[in-house]
Amino acid sequence: MVKPIDKSNIHRILIRATNWVGDAVMTMPALEAVRENFPEAHLTVLARPWVIPLLENHPSVDKVIPYSRGNGPREDLLEMIHVVRQIRTQGFDLAILFQNAFEAALLTFLGGIKNRVGYNTDGRGLLLSHGIPRRKDIMKGHQVEYYLAILRGMGWEAKSKDPTLYVDPKESESMGEMLLTHGIEEHDFLVALSPGAIYGPAKRWPSERFAMIGDYAVQKWGAKVLIMGSEREKDIGAAVKEAMKQPALDLSGMTSLAGAMALIKRCGFFVTNDSGLMHVAAALQVPLVAIFGSTDPVATGPRGPSARIVQHETECAPCLRAECPEDYRCMLSIEPEEVWKEMEYLRHKAQGTRHRAPDPDHIP
Repeated sequence: MVKPIDKSNIHRILIRATNWVGDAVMTMPALEAVRENFPEAHLTVLARPWVIPLLENHPSVDKVIPYSRGNGPREDLLEMIHVVRQIRTQGFDLAILFQNAFEAALLTFLGGIKNRVGYNTDGRGLLLSHGIPRRKDIMKGHQVEYYLAILRGMGWEAKSKDPTLYVDPKESESMGEMLLTHGIEEHDFLVALSPGAIYGPAKRWPSERFAMIGDYAVQKWGAKVLIMGSEREKDIGAAVKEAMKQPALDLSGMTSLAGAMALIKRCGFFVTNDSGLMHVAAALQVPLVAIFGSTDPVATGPRGPSARIVQHETECAPCLRAECPEDYRCMLSIEPEEVWKEMEYLRHKAQGTRHRAPDPDHIP
C-alpha cells in the first residue's frame, strides 16, 4: 500500500474520467466510492465532451469540466493550457486518475495538485504522488473492479457494485415527445437493437440476424422496435431496418448520448453487441442480451441481474481483435434462435413467471 493521505485535508477533488462511453460507465462504482470516502468534498470531473452526459446528472458529481482534443496541434495545446489554468484556479487537494494516459498525470502535475493518485503505468510514475501498482490479478477481473482497485490501493473503502446511471428528466420528456411523432406511445413495449460496435467488425453480429430478432419481437411480443447507434453506425442501422419484414424506427446517428440514455430507459428490452450502449443499458437496469465474439465478457461484460450473454466457445476467442483474420466463426456460429431464447428467459423472469424453454416451433 502507498503512503496514506489525511482525508481531513481533502476538500476539493478532481477526477480524470476515461474517454470512452463503456469505460466511463464502468468507472461509476469507483466514482461513487470516492464520494463515500469524501462525503463533504467538492467533486469535479474532467471529461471528454461525449461522455459528459453520463456524469452531469450523477448525484456524486458537483461539476464537470469539458476537455476537448483532436482539433489540431495548436488547438490541442491551447486547450491543454486552458485546462491547466482552470485546475490551478480551483485549488484541488486531490486528483484521482481513472484514465491511464501520461497526459492525465501531466495535467494534474502542471495544475499544482499536491496529491495525485493513479496507476503507475504509461511512464508517468514520477508525475504521481501516489502511484498504485497495477498487479496481474487486477488485470484478470472485470473493468469495474479495475477502477475500484485504484481506491483500494490507497486503503480506502471501495465496495464492489454494479454501475448506475441517471437520466436527465428533460431528455426523457423530449424523447417521449419525439416518439409520439412516430406513433409510439408511453404504454408501448419497446425493444431496442444496437447492432453497431465502433471497435470493429469482430464485435458485430450480422445485421440480418439483428433484423430477425426485431421481427420476432414485433410478431411475438407486439413490441415497437428501435434501432440505435452513433453517427458512424448509420449504415449498420439502415441495413438492419432494410432486412426487417416488420416496421422499425431507425434512430442511428439521430440522438445525443443524453437522448439515447433517455430512450434506452424507456425500453423493455435491449439487444446489443459488446458496445458502449450495452453498458449504458445495463447501468439503467434494462433487461438485455449481449452478443459477444472476439472480446471477453469476464473483463467487459454487462454488469447487473438483468443481463444475459450469448457467446460460443471457439479455439480462438476471445482474441480481442477488431477484425478476424479468418472466418468470424465466434459471431457467425450464434443463431437468432439462441438469442431469442435468452430474451424469453429474461422476460419471463421479469414478469415473475417460471421459465420454461420455448419450443423450437415457437420461433418463426
